[in-house]
Amino acid sequence: MTKIGIADFINTAPVLETWKRTVSQKKWELYESTPEVLGNKLAEGNLDLGLVPSYEYALHPGKYNILSGLSISISGTADSAGSVFLFSHVPLEQLDQSPVFLSSHSETSIALVKIILEEFNNIKPVYTIGDINSVKFEDYKGVLAIGDEALRLVAESTYLYQFDLGNIWKRQTGLPFVCDVFLVRDEFCSQYQDITDQVHKELLRCRDEGLASLKEVCTIAAGRIPMPESRCLEYLQTIEYDLDAQKQKGLVAFIDLLIKRGEADKNVLPLKIYSNLC
Repeated sequence: MTKIGIADFINTAPVLETWKRTVSQKKWELYESTPEVLGNKLAEGNLDLGLVPSYEYALHPGKYNILSGLSISISGTADSAGSVFLFSHVPLEQLDQSPVFLSSHSETSIALVKIILEEFNNIKPVYTIGDINSVKFEDYKGVLAIGDEALRLVAESTYLYQFDLGNIWKRQTGLPFVCDVFLVRDEFCSQYQDITDQVHKELLRCRDEGLASLKEVCTIAAGRIPMPESRCLEYLQTIEYDLDAQKQKGLVAFIDLLIKRGEADKNVLPLKIYSNLC
């Protein structure tokens, strides 16, 4: 049985909902959970392929290949609906030495907010990492939220400031930010190349079909927040699902900073892109 993981967030809906509707291979098993859980399962060998935080790739040099043409990325443009937010009661510079809560659902987003605060702005808050669903917001001057939880807080938050981290990253680096990549374990890829190619082909098809029918995808996905279907469409139109040359440069820039901070091994570069179909 081939085990495939895709996070059950709205930003994966074009791929995920199309997969669930159109793929019926009996020997392929789909797992849905948070990016954090799927990343752990992939690392432990309990998944063969998974759409997981890009930080997971940076942690394990030589363990994975990145499937070409697939990512969850944010361009950081001014009209971006935002996927990774830091909510704050005070301006960014006043978060130094202040309590900031970080959602544990994506190690990539945790690493990104630390890079933005510490490397780009020389700010060092006091971090707490955990489940955002159980946080007491009054205890923190800032809160990091991602994906669906960020969308809910954008709509409901009483925080005065909402910092779009993808936008800040783009202004600082000139590059898009790659939140998630589709990884395949090296040993699975080597042993089952035909299956890897089949899954890869289906994922690319689901990406393309999902993006071509975003309105229909939103009729399924919008109720999870809940949010109007029009707002869901606006949001998904700002997410990018390919892994072109600029996004690869953005991913390398992110990993370079992780290496500088001692959070990744230099041997994780250059990127190992699996592109047997492309």
